[in-house]
Amino acid sequence: MPNMSLKKHEMPSQSPDIRKSNYSEVALGYTEEIALDEAERCLNCKNMPCVSGCPVGIEIPRFIRKICEKDYEGAYGVISEASSLPAVCGRVCPQETQCESKCVRGIKGEPVGIGRLERFVADRHNETFTEHVTPPEKNGHRVAVIGSGPSGLTCAGDLAKKGYDVTVFEALHTPGGVLVYGIPEFRLPKSIVSREISSLKEMGVKIETNMVIGKVISIDELMESGFEAVFIGTGAGLPRFMGIPGENLCGVYSANEFLTRINLMKAYKDGSSTPIARSRSVAVVGGGNVAMDAARCAKRLGAENVYIVYRRSENELPARAEEVEHAKEEGIVFRLLTNPTEILSDEKGNVRGIKCVEMELGEPDSSGRRSPVVKQGSDFEIPLDCVIMAIGTSPNPLIKSTTEGLEVTKHGGIVTDGNGLTSRTAIYAGGDAVTGAATVILAMGAGKTAAKAIDEYIQQK
Repeated sequence: MPNMSLKKHEMPSQSPDIRKSNYSEVALGYTEEIALDEAERCLNCKNMPCVSGCPVGIEIPRFIRKICEKDYEGAYGVISEASSLPAVCGRVCPQETQCESKCVRGIKGEPVGIGRLERFVADRHNETFTEHVTPPEKNGHRVAVIGSGPSGLTCAGDLAKKGYDVTVFEALHTPGGVLVYGIPEFRLPKSIVSREISSLKEMGVKIETNMVIGKVISIDELMESGFEAVFIGTGAGLPRFMGIPGENLCGVYSANEFLTRINLMKAYKDGSSTPIARSRSVAVVGGGNVAMDAARCAKRLGAENVYIVYRRSENELPARAEEVEHAKEEGIVFRLLTNPTEILSDEKGNVRGIKCVEMELGEPDSSGRRSPVVKQGSDFEIPLDCVIMAIGTSPNPLIKSTTEGLEVTKHGGIVTDGNGLTSRTAIYAGGDAVTGAATVILAMGAGKTAAKAIDEYIQQK
């Protein structure tokens, strides 16, 4: 019998008082008993509306039915048909605005916990499955992938399954892109990312690190060396700033730098070769998932006061509801309808505070969100010793500047035809390098689309 409970099972997690001082994963995952009961909430709809909300097209009711049958490897196989990173997606995808938003159970209650079930299946596979992946037979064609983030890894994985000889070129010393430098350990353990990448390597994907394409070697030189197509998945790693006075002071970080030092370089550990200042009071400017990650990391570094400074109201916060809830539980203070106008300096050139104005919401802007308007005469100061700017990122201009004939938008995003093809024959792109900063699963969807287009291009040559 279906489980007709109107509420999905809560995710077991560390208590806020404990987790705010460690980097262990906050969410602990479903037990088998909970997963089986949650899976029974799925109505196994024939038209599968949830699938239309999944950017990579996982057949969700089919994998959930496998859980009900206790065929967990079968469930993993269903997910893996569409996704190269199941354990990652089960943790960081915004399911509430994608697959779960289409779930029929959500009409009169809460949707099925699709993401939590995906994580359960992936974790169980990783814990119990010991067989090595058998690489498919090579088809004699070579493809280069630039960037080992979600779009690049997905493109590489899909092409490797079809027998392509794929080489991934990564600029940093560790593969994974934003999965390793951007998302904190307490949300996405790096061992999970490493395991997913190892699976791709077992399929025959080669990964070369410390390869800055555009500096070490150009895309044209890659093509001349025998690669028949190139996929650009370099992400959006160029931080944006507000352009207000004081942004060059000691104690002001971009969220990219702050999170990279912590996540990739382990700056939170005593004796780290990449130390980071331990601040007492921190303001994070922005309202997205990156802002929540930065604020929660600052709290774990020992800051007594951590503020999210955001110019709209809570209804407009772009961060996942779960991340906002976790931040509040950990003591992060939300200064909403607040906009910085100046970062204040002490006599030594260090941050001593931030000057702000109160805002109120006016008419909707082009994105549909109500535009914030300054309340006259509402200036005030917050005493601080650190400010982290988390207001977005843009694609790095290196690829554009070193690749002749590559068309880009005014914001630096690479122009594609919708299937990943750029203005250059045999050169494809996807993910944040095209769209600007977006979600992991959207980047994966773009990598999947491009892999299909690359295969069709090469097979028709």
